[in-house]
Amino acid sequence: MKVRMKATISGTRDGQPWPARGGVLDLPAEEAEHLIAAGLAEDAKDSESSSAPAEETATPKATAETATPKRGRSAK
Repeated sequence: MKVRMKATISGTRDGQPWPARGGVLDLPAEEAEHLIAAGLAEDAKDSESSSAPAEETATPKATAETATPKRGRSAK
């Protein structure tokens, strides 16, 4: 089963480095399903329309978190 990598995995698989993000790899069905379930890869058939996965972005929180005093203690 061919999968397209959604994340970069360090290390090797069968003595070869993992493909970079967006690279396609042919794996046994069980191993491919595990990577897909973990969110590390997607089925290459489903993603043929795009050559690379969409760019991920982080969104900041609306307001910063602040500390609150402990219960039962007076604020002096």
